[in-house]
Amino acid sequence: MAISNFTRRAVVGLIAAAGLAAPAAAEVDFSGKTIEWVIPFSETGGSAKWANFFAPLLSEALPGQPTVVVKFMPGAGSTKGANWFQEQNHDDGTLLFGTSGSTQFPYLLSDPRVRYEYNDWIPVMASGTGGVAYLNAEDGAKFDGSANALKDTNFIYGSQGATRLDLVPLLAWQMLGMNVEPVFGIKGRGDGRLMFERGEANIDYQTSSGYLGGSAPLVESGQAVPMMTWGALDADGNIVRDPTFPDIPTFKEVCEATDGCETTGEAWDAWKAFFVAGFPVQKLAFLPGDTPQEVVDAYTAAFQAVTERGDFADISSKRVGKYPVFSGDGSKAALQTATNVDDNAKAYVLNWLKEAYGVELN
Repeated sequence: MAISNFTRRAVVGLIAAAGLAAPAAAEVDFSGKTIEWVIPFSETGGSAKWANFFAPLLSEALPGQPTVVVKFMPGAGSTKGANWFQEQNHDDGTLLFGTSGSTQFPYLLSDPRVRYEYNDWIPVMASGTGGVAYLNAEDGAKFDGSANALKDTNFIYGSQGATRLDLVPLLAWQMLGMNVEPVFGIKGRGDGRLMFERGEANIDYQTSSGYLGGSAPLVESGQAVPMMTWGALDADGNIVRDPTFPDIPTFKEVCEATDGCETTGEAWDAWKAFFVAGFPVQKLAFLPGDTPQEVVDAYTAAFQAVTERGDFADISSKRVGKYPVFSGDGSKAALQTATNVDDNAKAYVLNWLKEAYGVELN
């Protein structure tokens, strides 16, 4: 099985789509208003850092320069907040909602707790990200570019849940033959990092913004050792090194160096399919589905203005990483990539979830 041609074309076509000119915004004025950007995770994770990075830039770019406040609604791995947003209607353009792969994966897997429909919402911005897995200092000293010396270690990992974005690291570690025991129920990846810092976990992973903002200092102080990134996609759909972390090997490289790990076959194809759905388009911002077009156009123009700032590449690389940001038609194409996965990959993952964690979603 391979990534579907549709998915590959969609991913490769995002950059071109993102370059389309934004529509001219009609008379929309947010002067004196407060926009609430709701994030369905805790305030310690990568989604919080992502929204807090973009919020002041969005404030400057929207007509009337409203105050943009990031609010948090954690619970059930983000499905609580997404189910809430599904019930919201347009009022005056002052509600924005942010999702991540941990919102996308339950949707893709038909989790019965999902009562939201992505196609009912209006995407106005989407951005890619990466992820970095890292070890504590003791186990990191054994890491030689392969997982061979790590297979006898019992690892503890703070997880939001196996059907969330944590699916990607959990499946990767299993493919490497590592014994990683997840402690389910944390509200955000930042809480997993706190477990690692307290010594309650000895392995962790963060999306790029969470790693840059909270985990990189642990590496600098010698408390953590980077193991691998999930990588990035080139124009042909191949996994290459993450541009934000070019010195850290990808999971593909570590797998190739590890006895018993294969980068072909059902497990690899399933892992790659969910990686593609969860990371190249990992975070999206939405307006309610009944939002008037002039308000949608105002947000589209504002996000495009943000990415066209002369200093954007520099400041974004330090806070959220070196990844494309899409608006307008680009964000619509991004949404299609993020919410489609091959049926064979889905079937493999559903079976794996049942066998590995006793999770049944059918």
